[in-house]
Amino acid sequence: MIFLWIKAFHIIAVIAWFAAMFYLPRLFVYHSMSEDSISRERFKIMERKLLRGIANPSIFAVFIFGGWLSYLNWGYYSTQTWYWCKLALVAAVTVYHYACIIYFRQLRDDQCTKSHVFFRWFNEAPVLLLIGIVILVVVRPF
Repeated sequence: MIFLWIKAFHIIAVIAWFAAMFYLPRLFVYHSMSEDSISRERFKIMERKLLRGIANPSIFAVFIFGGWLSYLNWGYYSTQTWYWCKLALVAAVTVYHYACIIYFRQLRDDQCTKSHVFFRWFNEAPVLLLIGIVILVVVRPF
């Protein structure tokens, strides 16, 4: 029974993390397009609250609950190729998360040189990673 609770909280954390990973770069798009200081300051506040209030706590919960699930099922997971591929994609999302932190800081300090076009493309990466992760976990193709 405890396993199902851990899995439920892991899924909730993943959903919250990806919601933040979808929305934060979209805010970067609008932030980089803004031309007045009032708009830029508004985006700085929104980005900070999203990062600190949702994205960072969510990544922490994903790793706590995901690590716990892995520990409870290590005998099975450690022998599964899909599991290791999924972990590689999770590592990529984690790198993406930290790239978002770098861009957040650059935008906050008015030192970002990336355009809204860059951020529009950057915003697509977590979608592709999520598709791969879900397919690996649900279908387990290998």
